[in-house]
Amino acid sequence: MSTIAVLGAGAWGTALAVSLARQRHRVTLCARRADHLSAMRARRENASYLPGVALPESIELSDRWAVAAGASEVVLMAVPSRFARAAMTPVGLAIGAGTTLVSVTKGIEDDSLKTMTAMLAEAAPTVKRLAALSGPSFAAEVARGKPAAVVAAARDEAVSRSVQELFASRSLRVYRSTDVDGVELAGAAKNVIAIAAGISDGLGLGSSARAALITRGLAELARLVLRAGARAETIYGLAGLGDLVLTCTGDLSRNRSLGLRIGQGETAASASGANASGHPVAEGASNAHSIRRLAERMGVEMPIVTAVCRVLYEGAPANAMVDELLSRELKAEF
Repeated sequence: MSTIAVLGAGAWGTALAVSLARQRHRVTLCARRADHLSAMRARRENASYLPGVALPESIELSDRWAVAAGASEVVLMAVPSRFARAAMTPVGLAIGAGTTLVSVTKGIEDDSLKTMTAMLAEAAPTVKRLAALSGPSFAAEVARGKPAAVVAAARDEAVSRSVQELFASRSLRVYRSTDVDGVELAGAAKNVIAIAAGISDGLGLGSSARAALITRGLAELARLVLRAGARAETIYGLAGLGDLVLTCTGDLSRNRSLGLRIGQGETAASASGANASGHPVAEGASNAHSIRRLAERMGVEMPIVTAVCRVLYEGAPANAMVDELLSRELKAEF
């Protein structure tokens, strides 16, 4: 039994808190907003982000992030990537050197283009046991005990094994990896591809178009991950292909849903606005620009990501993404 602080009471942080509490770990779930915290305490449910899932009585609810983190053996960072550094910097020095700090956020930092574990290494400089958890998993399904498989990644094999053992349960199968960069970059990039898949579905382009987007999206993801020095097998594993397929096809995917609304005629601004304060965030909307910048820095061609960015940030209509991709120069597949 471990003492665990979950920093960030969104859907995924809450789902993991519920899963860990059911395994009899001592869990503190930390929320940022006072109204959100009060509502969870009153209802023992996170109605804003994970409705219909009862919070076990053993979960402590708190807004004292530094206190909870400092008293825990394991800390989960479950804050959306664009808010992560601001949220973690005041907490970082409170986390003990021997604590295991796990990022469960899929994204990269906009300004620095760092992965979440690289950012955490700066925000919590005394912590040596850093890890990331990723893979194809919807919060609502994990919280309800439906079967899923994820991967725990840390550069130290012993750390990845300890995180694997922490999260593993009868319904959650956890694999381990030491390819942290590959796992994190794949998890960030697939969100952008999922927006493209949603746009395609919203335009009514059919299953063949979606399959093409997933396949070519995997190729883009592979180029980025390999250029970063990560391992090829990660691309075809849970954090790569597995999560890409789920996010591009699942009805619970926030990124696909965002693209779907755009494809059906909403402007990018209004569709993104539906995920404003108090509602789940589509990480791909904030990460598309970061992924494009990272690809440009690395000299990696990512035409789907570029086309999504034009729709999200430059006012291009949804069908312009299709035209842009289909009119590219013909070339060999490999």
